[in-house]
Amino acid sequence: MAIRTRIFSFVFAMMMSITVLSSSCSAKIYKVGDSEGWTAKDDVYYAWAETNYKEFHVGDSLVFEYDPSINDVTQVSGALEYELCDYSSPKAVYNTGHDVVTLTELGFHYFITSNQAQCVLGQKLGLLVIHDPSRPVPPPPTPSKILPAGNTYKVGDSKGWNVYDSDFYNKWSEEKQFHVGDSLIFEYDNEVKDVYEIRGDLEFITCDPTSPVAVHKTRHDLVRLAEPGIHYFITSHSGYCEAGLKLRVVVGPVPKAVAYPNFPKKLRVVVGPVPKAVAYPNFPKKVDMSAMERLNNWLKTFKPQPHH
Repeated sequence: MAIRTRIFSFVFAMMMSITVLSSSCSAKIYKVGDSEGWTAKDDVYYAWAETNYKEFHVGDSLVFEYDPSINDVTQVSGALEYELCDYSSPKAVYNTGHDVVTLTELGFHYFITSNQAQCVLGQKLGLLVIHDPSRPVPPPPTPSKILPAGNTYKVGDSKGWNVYDSDFYNKWSEEKQFHVGDSLIFEYDNEVKDVYEIRGDLEFITCDPTSPVAVHKTRHDLVRLAEPGIHYFITSHSGYCEAGLKLRVVVGPVPKAVAYPNFPKKLRVVVGPVPKAVAYPNFPKKVDMSAMERLNNWLKTFKPQPHH
């Protein structure tokens, strides 16, 4: 019995190890700044994130190495805090000098140091976490969140997602009615590169991609319209966006089914002879009398009638 237990424990441990290894083998670990580490150097981290076309995915990790006596790693919520080096409301603070931060969510992530002088000198990192198509897809939504099957629209029809005149996509969307459950297909080439779904009208007007709701990069992106309201899409290529490569769609609620009265399933219809046409006398179409004639006719009604 003891031998069986030990064998079972060994097999279970091996299975768990294989599971952990298989789930983590595709995840990457990046040392921020490489040999430079986490320090104050102008624009070094922007260049580091762009080097070799780095792509960060959910499950990847960042390693920050620095002197904890003068620095830390402060994760902030948005681009404004990042630009202003504002650490007053952090999402998280790390201060061990060797911090490992695992990226658990899609979207932009912002890191600064609370040493504001060094932050202003360039010790801050902003990066985008995107979905990795090679990794398992998240589980399907619960039945309460499953959307109705709607229409699918190819954005721009045969022209796809590309640069045309500045009003092209505005006209395209105005000709259609979108509802929750409908889908958009964005097809584009390597020059366009992506589709960013953004939050509001200001970001849409200014072509600001810094805080997207979602990022799509497959060149054949299917986007489901899951909520009513206004949805905004741009490209991160600012020149193309300013030239008109942006789309705003108004999404209405799920259309309700039209209710009809309950008619009986079977009606008995009795067909009689065709009715004859009724003949009416030919009245003049319009009688036109002057006011004096109408007054005289009215007064005649008061004349005494002769007695017989």
